[in-house]
Amino acid sequence: MGRGKIEIKKIENSTNRQVTYSKRRNGIIKKAKELTVLCDAKISLLMLSSTRKFHEYTSPNTTQKKMIDQYQRTLGVDIWSPHYEKMQENLKRLKEINNKLRREIRQRTGEDMSGLNLQELCLLQENISESLAEIRERKYHVIKTQTDTFRKKVKNLEEQHGNLVLDLETKSEDPKYGVVENEGQYNSAMAFANGVHNLYAFRLQSLHPNLQNGGEYGSRNLRLA
Repeated sequence: MGRGKIEIKKIENSTNRQVTYSKRRNGIIKKAKELTVLCDAKISLLMLSSTRKFHEYTSPNTTQKKMIDQYQRTLGVDIWSPHYEKMQENLKRLKEINNKLRREIRQRTGEDMSGLNLQELCLLQENISESLAEIRERKYHVIKTQTDTFRKKVKNLEEQHGNLVLDLETKSEDPKYGVVENEGQYNSAMAFANGVHNLYAFRLQSLHPNLQNGGEYGSRNLRLA
């Protein structure tokens, strides 16, 4: 049985359309390679799918540019001139925009103002005022953000300090921890709360009667710094 005739029209299903494009693209490239070998022909193919995927094939020992140049010489046309003129127009427009921006910058710094009339000077003053207001607003936002950050850091440090002081007071009331009972007790506690880790307090109690004074149990307080 022969193959049925396929109606040539756009395939609406995107998946089927992409599969068909891939198969027929490979077939066209295969035929182009065969023509290059069998007929010693120079072939250049450019293909762009509906999904913007680019594919090309160029015969060996040549390039796309050589093929286009040969095409121009054969038909006597110049396909580069319109593109070159368009690029020149675009370049000219960009240069004018650049010169205008440079002139505005010089005018905002007090230079190149001799050719301005009263209306242009008023407009320049208004633009400068708007720019300064925008700069102040951005600077204020940065300063406010930094201030809020520093306030959060200070609050966290104050909470940590309060927790350390509370923990120290709790330990000082516990009998199993030694306490320095002298006039430097407050300074020692504050030093510990502020991060001095090599400060210790001990209470030594006599365990033997020969070490007692007057037969009474005594205690000694030592502070090692």
